[in-house]
Amino acid sequence: MELNNLTAISPVDGRYRRQTAFLDSYFSEFALIKYRVIVEIEYFLFLADKRFFKLSAKGRQQLREVAANFSVENAEAIKKIESVTNHDVKAVEYFLKEQLEKAGVSEATEWIHFGLTSQDINNTSIPLSWKHCMEQEYLPAVVNLRQALHQLSTQWKDIPMLAKTHGQPASPTRLGKEIMVFVERLNNQVELFSYIPYAAKFGGATGNFNAHAIAFPKKDWVALGNAFVEDVLGLQRMQFTTQIEHYDNLAAHLDAMKRINTILIDLCRDIWTYISMDYFKQTVKKGEVGSSAMPHKVNPIDFENAEGNLGVANALLAHLAAKLPISRLQRDLTDSTVLRNLGVPVAHIFIALASINKGLGKLLLNEAKLKQDLENNWAVVAEAIQTILRRENYPKPYEALKELTRGKAAITKADIHAFIGTLNVSAAIKKELKAITPHNYTGVTAAF
Repeated sequence: MELNNLTAISPVDGRYRRQTAFLDSYFSEFALIKYRVIVEIEYFLFLADKRFFKLSAKGRQQLREVAANFSVENAEAIKKIESVTNHDVKAVEYFLKEQLEKAGVSEATEWIHFGLTSQDINNTSIPLSWKHCMEQEYLPAVVNLRQALHQLSTQWKDIPMLAKTHGQPASPTRLGKEIMVFVERLNNQVELFSYIPYAAKFGGATGNFNAHAIAFPKKDWVALGNAFVEDVLGLQRMQFTTQIEHYDNLAAHLDAMKRINTILIDLCRDIWTYISMDYFKQTVKKGEVGSSAMPHKVNPIDFENAEGNLGVANALLAHLAAKLPISRLQRDLTDSTVLRNLGVPVAHIFIALASINKGLGKLLLNEAKLKQDLENNWAVVAEAIQTILRRENYPKPYEALKELTRGKAAITKADIHAFIGTLNVSAAIKKELKAITPHNYTGVTAAF
């Protein structure tokens, strides 16, 4: 069968293709080839700028146009060369040499890939594409979700809600604050993510600039390597490497993404639970079916879909983060095949983010249900009463409230007020205690 959305093995390239197609620009085979071409060209021009050789304006323009207009046809030409060389990076080198020959500057062709090993290209092109995706796609998407949650928290800022600890009724809270919990958690993790540098390796076959130094022993190749990677590519060059980059910073990115995913799974489960408690209704589009068997149902499928995709992403992120920093001696090839899957967890994350945003957009607050649950749980004001009684040095207030409330089928407003009436305290204190309700006993939080 010919490959299309229906015949693809992976749902990333099949069922969810519409939601993940933009990631082609960073993680596809085409993207990898394109970023290799960009790095090779930038290094070639860097050497020319450092006066290792003379390059005509025509040759410079030819390569700049190749980088700016790199096409699928160009990538296919490189793959055709690879079918002969059986080496993907060498095929890029030969392709660029052909471009120089077309421009009539064949005398400069041997400066393409000068002194390099394949991993000098891979361990700069992959971090560069990763950096672009993180900065242009991933972080903005997480920040946008955080902003959507912040808007909901502001909208629901003053909505009192029965809290649950260990699944049991607990001191009331406010819905907006509960959403702000996730806003703060995402804020913290995005900030931590942003501290992690985008690391690269660039130093020859085993990290020592052996070939560079033997050809030009008077050149400061460490300084030149730093200048190229950091000033030209905008990455951070690791100073002591084997044939490959350590991947420690990449692993830190992956672990940070896993933590963000875990926060989002927590969010999905909480919203799912609130829906099951009838705190939220869900809007539906005309013609949509909630259940194949039960017409009345509107399933919280968006949050379930998100949770599932985040779980798949976390499994892959965990493997990538655990495997990539490990390589036998100066290098084995396991990192190469694993890195080709770098975009897969990212794709599952974007599928999940789309589902969460869709689900949040369908929520309708059922304020009557929240009020009803508060009214049905007057026992939760026991904490407030016993705390005020402690303030007044009342003897054993906790024990008194425990006797009143614990294990009882239901505690009503009348029960609480009758108890207050029996207390040996002033009328002013009794009035203060009777003013407390499950609806107003919601505490204080930081401004948001």
